[in-house]
Amino acid sequence: MEIPYIVSPRKDTGLFNSKIAIWLFLASEVMLFGGFFSAYVFLRLGADYPWPERTLPVLPGLINTFILIASSVTVVLAWAALKMRQWRKFQIFMGTTIACAAIFMALKAVEYKVKWDHQGVRLNDYAIIEGHLAYYQDGDEKRERNFISIEAESVTFSTSRHHRPWVRDILAQAEQRGATVTLADDIELLKERGGSPEKVASAGDELELGLLSTLKRAHERARANNSGVRTRNLRQQWAEAKSENPGKRGWELTATVDIDRDAIADDLLDEISSVTFDFSQPVRLDFDPRDIREGSSSSRLRDDTVIAGTLLDSPLHLEYVDAIDFQHLVMRAEHRGIDPETAITNSWLYENHEWVREVWAWHQEKVGALEQRLIDDYGLDENDNPRRVPTDKERYRIGWHDLAEKAVSEGRVELSAIDKIKEEFIGPNYAARGQETFPELEIPRDQIHFESKFTPAWNTFYAIYFAITALHGLHVVGGAVVLGYFLFFGRAMYLSNPEWLANRVEVGGLFWHFVDLVWIFVFPILYLM
Repeated sequence: MEIPYIVSPRKDTGLFNSKIAIWLFLASEVMLFGGFFSAYVFLRLGADYPWPERTLPVLPGLINTFILIASSVTVVLAWAALKMRQWRKFQIFMGTTIACAAIFMALKAVEYKVKWDHQGVRLNDYAIIEGHLAYYQDGDEKRERNFISIEAESVTFSTSRHHRPWVRDILAQAEQRGATVTLADDIELLKERGGSPEKVASAGDELELGLLSTLKRAHERARANNSGVRTRNLRQQWAEAKSENPGKRGWELTATVDIDRDAIADDLLDEISSVTFDFSQPVRLDFDPRDIREGSSSSRLRDDTVIAGTLLDSPLHLEYVDAIDFQHLVMRAEHRGIDPETAITNSWLYENHEWVREVWAWHQEKVGALEQRLIDDYGLDENDNPRRVPTDKERYRIGWHDLAEKAVSEGRVELSAIDKIKEEFIGPNYAARGQETFPELEIPRDQIHFESKFTPAWNTFYAIYFAITALHGLHVVGGAVVLGYFLFFGRAMYLSNPEWLANRVEVGGLFWHFVDLVWIFVFPILYLM
């Protein structure tokens, strides 16, 4: 049976099947992205912290906007070429469209990489430091200098939920530092009532994943046995209670029914819930701060592995500091009725770093000049108050552009126009501008409230930024794949019925226009507002 209206349109509507389908699909897409944009508005209006404003690089976003607009034009020209039966022009215009999609995604990849390499640190007083982590060479591996160090004496694993990669990492670090990891005590498991215990592992056995797997199976066998023993005993107790109290309902007997623990004691097996290994010598172990909750004498990994040992000095080392943000600190201070300037001068950053005090003094002069310029440009109202004043971001945030401006004003460094444009894409050029512009800084671990790369974990803004732009990027990739199929595999369809391919390209073009339209909303909302 032939499906009608695949190529020729219906006489009553003037539409063919695929065009109706794409409009229905785009209606669902409007609701999807509309939900995201609505969520963004509500999250921004209800934010309990200073919402990031104009923090994304405008130049790459602007270029991507023009790239998508150009691709929307070329996809229409490709469709028109098919309608005029000009295959070669169709190839050129469609190839240009796909090339624009590739450039768009390449610029987004660069933008994402900059975010994933950029470190943010929120201190206990809510001051924020941004920069680039230092690196060090650990054997053949280059690692970030951001870890919690413990002089470990023993490690206790949960037999049921230890994370195997972390076990390998502990073994590798111990081996690298010349220490061995051995079982602290014999592990025995009672077989059954009156039976002799079964030795599962012996003290002195070296730590290995196979040994932990054996202990895990023994633990699971014991738990299964004990669960069955308790269940059978409880059923027996319920049966006896009901026979002794005929006519009573279950809820009336609940308070009197319980497991007879003495009766089942000999049938229970020892559950090996955890196992301890000793280090042959105290050894330094390094852990990602996200993976461990540190303590002075005992620390715990997220899989319940316990590291017994002394917490070593483990500051977070920023090789380059490129921004200082006091907006959140000021917001919290104002809620407590504290003067913002007092809160800033009492902050840990200001009190402990001469460079911060110097930069803040320069920034205050800059804000003062801005205030005067706004008065000159917009004047005062009837109450002699300025009609326009600097925003909180302008008052309390010192970004990398400000630090670069300070360096130039002091005659330290001036980059070429090309290098400045590169910085708009890949972030500040630390090497060229030097440590005087972007100094290094060590932050004691006890001063850190939260730290993360500029990923969805950093704050709500970046969570929804990545969600919207990544979803949009998937649409770009999906649309490019479909249009690429028409370009590289549409020749047979064109030769059999050119109008058929033209209809398919028209439908693909409608989707592509929608992708462009979504970005027209994304760019001002996320990049400019």
